Amino acid sequence: MLTIIRTNSDNNDFIELVKQLDADLAERDGTDHLFYAQFNTIHKIKYVIIAYENDKPIACGALKAYSSGSMEIKRMYTSPDSRGKGVAGKVLGELEIWATELHCRKCILETGKKQPEAIALYQKNGYSIIPNYGQYEGVENSVCFEKDISRE
Repeated sequence: MLTIIRTNSDNNDFIELVKQLDADLAERDGTDHLFYAQFNTIHKIKYVIIAYENDKPIACGALKAYSSGSMEIKRMYTSPDSRGKGVAGKVLGELEIWATELHCRKCILETGKKQPEAIALYQKNGYSIIPNYGQYEGVENSVCFEKDISRE
């Protein structure tokens, strides 16, 4: 049974999932990992989603305020044995709902070109590629996305 909770970055299950995410990214990103790691600290993140399957934490994602009316999606991860089951899409959907409750109109995010599964997830869920923003401007291995989540 899948259960999704809202919490913050002090949650120990989130901290453990992020350790697994960072290990995966270090392998994928190689020498670029240190550059990306500086933007992915989890200190004081107020909006964290964790998905549990039979009380075992299997996926996570977070929101960080980016600008007025927009949130940045961060730290999306699904454990390898839980991939391909739609869990990441459910975490993403819950993050979007939470962002709308926080009066945001759009979500933005960055992922790496070496993460084709993530790119496919975001495209499948209505995200459009945008020019790289902020610290990712000019970064060749980054791809940035945006989605209008405003309710009409």
